Amino acid sequence: MSQPPGLLGPLDRRSPEPPQSWVTEESPQSLRWSLPGFWWLNLLLLLFTGATTTVFGSALVDSFARGRPFDQNDLLNSFLRLLHGDRALAHGLIFSAPLLLILMAHEMGHYILCLKRGVDATLPYFMPSPTLFGTLGAFIRIKTPIYTRRALFDIGSAGPLAGFLMLLPFLFAGVWLSHPLADGDQHALLVATPIGLRALEWLRFGAAGSDHILLHPMAVAALAGMLLTAINLLPLGQLDGGHVVYAVFGERWHRIISTCMVALLVVMGKFYFPWWIWAVVMFFFGRRHPLVYDTTPPNATRRWLAVVTLLIFLLCASLVPTRL
Repeated sequence: MSQPPGLLGPLDRRSPEPPQSWVTEESPQSLRWSLPGFWWLNLLLLLFTGATTTVFGSALVDSFARGRPFDQNDLLNSFLRLLHGDRALAHGLIFSAPLLLILMAHEMGHYILCLKRGVDATLPYFMPSPTLFGTLGAFIRIKTPIYTRRALFDIGSAGPLAGFLMLLPFLFAGVWLSHPLADGDQHALLVATPIGLRALEWLRFGAAGSDHILLHPMAVAALAGMLLTAINLLPLGQLDGGHVVYAVFGERWHRIISTCMVALLVVMGKFYFPWWIWAVVMFFFGRRHPLVYDTTPPNATRRWLAVVTLLIFLLCASLVPTRL
């Protein structure tokens, strides 16, 4: 998830005038990488997120080994074991390591393209969580304007593309390591399944429904990456999907599509109430996008990549993601 100037402070919808060196084809010259002064904060958040995702992963591994669905009591027991210094929690790395690699690939996709396009950005900030999948995801903060639509497209699309490529091997391996439930169902963790995951389940298990398949922790890590990718690709404001929409269609259509997406979130909230929270937040803070002065549309290659990002969104999206 990338955050241009204004998402963490007052939003100036009109970016500063472009520098004299600005050209319509690409952004200013690439920046040199240097370690930021507060790098320790990025590292500390990464370590905390590694701890919370490993604790969550340990609960998943234990429930999978017992052949039963995950529930919140498993997670509570894992946190109690953490307080007692139980080193056996390390087996949760089979979940946390893939998930952190997926998140890192996503954010470094943004970060590297920022460097390449001459845009100043922070290193990734990871967000730990005591529940959900042990994390709320990660983000970078973009500190300088993006002057061209092509640079905006490159930066916005690089994260989802890199993250999706990283999660694919874990998704395939995890589904093939999964097995049918002897009894009961998976509703303790999942309510709906993204199309991409369901297609692999069908190849592996045939007609067996997702509710009756016990996912391997590695598959759950890939699933978490898919859900976070889908949220980032919502065609709204300054989310990755919003960047792609602005770069491809321009300011006017970005505003129209963002407004329609907020209305759709209201409807989706009838099935999954957190969408109502998203709708309120995005209505007040997420529909606008800093102005990009360049009007040059993306070239044919980027337009095809835009179609790819749309397909990734459709493969990863779920109307009712989790009950956690």
